[in-house]
Amino acid sequence: MNGLDYIKSKQRSWASRKNFELLGGTIPDKGEKNYLGKLENNLFQPLTAETLFRFENGDGNETADSNSRLAKMKALHSSSAIVVNTFQYWHDKDVFPILYACKLCSKQPSGVDIMYENIGSNQPKVFSISRNPLANKIKFEEKFKISNDTKTFPFPPNIDIVVGNFQPRIYAIESKFTEPYRGKPNGISQKYLDNVSFWNGLPELQKLAEEICPDNEKYQYLDVAQLLKHILGLKIKHNKSGFRLLYLWYDVIGQSGAEHRKEIEQFAEVAKKDNIKFSHITYQEVIMKLTQEFYVGNEKYCNYLTERYV
Repeated sequence: MNGLDYIKSKQRSWASRKNFELLGGTIPDKGEKNYLGKLENNLFQPLTAETLFRFENGDGNETADSNSRLAKMKALHSSSAIVVNTFQYWHDKDVFPILYACKLCSKQPSGVDIMYENIGSNQPKVFSISRNPLANKIKFEEKFKISNDTKTFPFPPNIDIVVGNFQPRIYAIESKFTEPYRGKPNGISQKYLDNVSFWNGLPELQKLAEEICPDNEKYQYLDVAQLLKHILGLKIKHNKSGFRLLYLWYDVIGQSGAEHRKEIEQFAEVAKKDNIKFSHITYQEVIMKLTQEFYVGNEKYCNYLTERYV
């Protein structure tokens, strides 16, 4: 069973246990039956007004049905649904638990929470987290434009989750569910390399971009072109030291999962050479950490994530 089939099968099993009727994604009820008729059945909590606004103004047709297709977020294997189910819960709460589960911060015995600059380092540089939930708000589908030339670059990179207002940096999270297992990702367009100023301070990542321009023959699972664009957009707005990029991905059994992990680690080594703060973790690891450390008071949330995604 390949990675995509594994995820779809697991999600159909979850829906079956919930007695949800499965539909085809093409209206009326055609195609593979991997969709739910009601969006709320695919979510732990209904979308907040802000979350709905964010997705409605994103680049995908995530929340509304079209004349021919059900909304993407109604799919059991929806990447936006797993993002919302994991992160929207923390909108009006202290964000420390989810950041800690993502290994973006550490917990001190004194109760003082700190952010790591270099996780795993013998002498990590640290800084405090504001415990005001409104100060460290989670935002979905945040856009970071690469250039003011909107004719050449009309679509700024959309980053799935951004947690901001930390000093001295923000946290950007790129989430992947089924995407790595759907086929070889595309390369990067020459237009990104034509503007040499984009790559100031990023010589190793520039070399990598050249290797996958215009076609990608190097990576079978990891969308390196997308990660490069995210880094360019983040660097322009926050400078190279002003952000940390986390790759949050869903692991699968078998060769595809192992090869995907290997490609992520290879990319991480290149990013490290350019002093880009890049890390990676699986959804399964995050959910297990949440359950181990923060189950009390969050029982329904942790049970939902565990039953559905672990």
